[in-house]
Amino acid sequence: MKHPVDVHVGKRIRHRRWMSGTTQQQLAEKVGIKFQQIQKYETGMNRVSASRLWDIAKVLNVPVSFFFEGLDTQPPADGANSDMPGDILTDKEALELLRSYYAIPENQRRRLFDLARVLSEAA
Repeated sequence: MKHPVDVHVGKRIRHRRWMSGTTQQQLAEKVGIKFQQIQKYETGMNRVSASRLWDIAKVLNVPVSFFFEGLDTQPPADGANSDMPGDILTDKEALELLRSYYAIPENQRRRLFDLARVLSEAA
């Protein structure tokens, strides 16, 4: 049975890998394993050892703590934001939007963010 921590860490690996534009094959080669192992990590089927997580963090240019961020937060019990997917990191459209957002120069990105906030408040 998958442990929730392993699933969370795997999702964070997939999220960061996807955001950096790295394929499973590329990540696997850089850490010296087969891409199938990356697939198993990303789904939480296999646990990532501390040393392997360290290697993955270096390749993806994040601190090891990145993979544990959000682990202790619980979704709202009252169903708030029910129009949002349960796990935003599994929504391909949301990840694509995020990647596109961060490709925009910072000053324009800030203006887009402000516009999005105003539009969401008006909805």
